[in-house]
Amino acid sequence: MGDRPRDVISQRFGIGEFSDKKTLEAIGKNYGITRERVRQIESFGLKEAKESKSFQTLNEIFNELKCIIEEKGGMVKEADLLSHLSDDEHTRNHIYFLLVLGDDFTRLKEDDEFHHMWTVDQDRAEKVHNALRQLHKTIGSEDLYPEPEILNHLKGFAERILGEELNDGEVLRLWLNISKTIDKNALGEWGHAFSPNIKPRGMTDYAYLLLKKQGSPMRFDEIAVKIKEAFGRKSHPATVHNGLIKDDRFVLVGRGLYALKEWGYNTGTVRDVIKNILQTSGPLVKDEIVKRVLKERYVKENTILVNLQNRKYFKKNSEDKYALAR
Repeated sequence: MGDRPRDVISQRFGIGEFSDKKTLEAIGKNYGITRERVRQIESFGLKEAKESKSFQTLNEIFNELKCIIEEKGGMVKEADLLSHLSDDEHTRNHIYFLLVLGDDFTRLKEDDEFHHMWTVDQDRAEKVHNALRQLHKTIGSEDLYPEPEILNHLKGFAERILGEELNDGEVLRLWLNISKTIDKNALGEWGHAFSPNIKPRGMTDYAYLLLKKQGSPMRFDEIAVKIKEAFGRKSHPATVHNGLIKDDRFVLVGRGLYALKEWGYNTGTVRDVIKNILQTSGPLVKDEIVKRVLKERYVKENTILVNLQNRKYFKKNSEDKYALAR
């Protein structure tokens, strides 16, 4: 191989004396030639490399790389493969160069749906792509799935399309990583990649994820601490409190205590809660009202009883039941 093709390839792939990959434009600027001419030189150099005697000595390495990709299900996201093979960027550049040289390897370029990936079986790769597409269609824009559940869904689609049984969870996880339309948040839950549940856009989104994960109400100051712990985002309790009280996804159910509206909590004061209960169920005895209110509000029983004594809103009938005053 001539000096110029060798130099171009070294710069393009970040190998040899070069540690960083360079663009066609950057190399062309150094040589005073067009990017298209650089591309031609690169193609010529790769062709020469494949025809050289030293290429034949790489068979063992190529076979090892092929086995690794096959063990990962026949296809793997480029970043996952290279990081698995080495922590050193310069070494990863050499591995990438070998993948480009090897006849068994095909690089599928990234698009709107999938990341760059390497495969040793293009037909299988397309079938896995179709399984990921079908999985994406079944996920609602606000849905969140724990990892075992979404892997099980992918397993079902992939088994039907591939016509084989799949029991390797790690392979399924690597296939899931290929997708750009499905992603996970910092809590390890999966959903639509661009949903605020996956890529939170503000403190209230972080708070929503924390409450949804915990499944029970939390104080605003505790939420602020948890946001820092789980997402690495500094948050002031007062800022969190102000945000939650304005966001209709949350309900203040006690002093500084917030729950999610989707859990069935109604907005408003204790009096509003009592009114909603009586409007829905009709007259009720005191103990039943207290029981129902305490399911929606973390307050003292006496707070509920004081509200019931307000004759402007509530009255007691002859059956010792409370009803709306009007």
